[in-house]
Amino acid sequence: MTGSATPVIKTVLHPVSDLATAKAVYAALLGIAPQHDSSYYAGFEAGGQHIGLVPGGGPQGMTSPVAYWHVPDIEAKIAELTAAGATVKEAAHDVGGGRLVATVTDPDGNVLGLLQDR
Repeated sequence: MTGSATPVIKTVLHPVSDLATAKAVYAALLGIAPQHDSSYYAGFEAGGQHIGLVPGGGPQGMTSPVAYWHVPDIEAKIAELTAAGATVKEAAHDVGGGRLVATVTDPDGNVLGLLQDR
């Protein structure tokens, strides 16, 4: 395995059809307002986790929640996963603030998110 740190899930994104209603539900669940709130994304920081709401599944077309594994080197992890049998779904790209994200699918089609903060 590459990298010295074991990847952990710290971010889960949920596609939503109605962002305003979803924000209300998650705010009630978590007991806090979203810390990141825009027309294209709402994000909650709670208990060391980031819970994101993505209207319409966003440009990546999410149809179910995606858990993002935080890794120290996203390109190395993609190479390791594809060598083991995963397929790249969405190549690594910057989503702002130096944060890189990518998705791969396992052999059964399950989507695995990868996230690297630079």
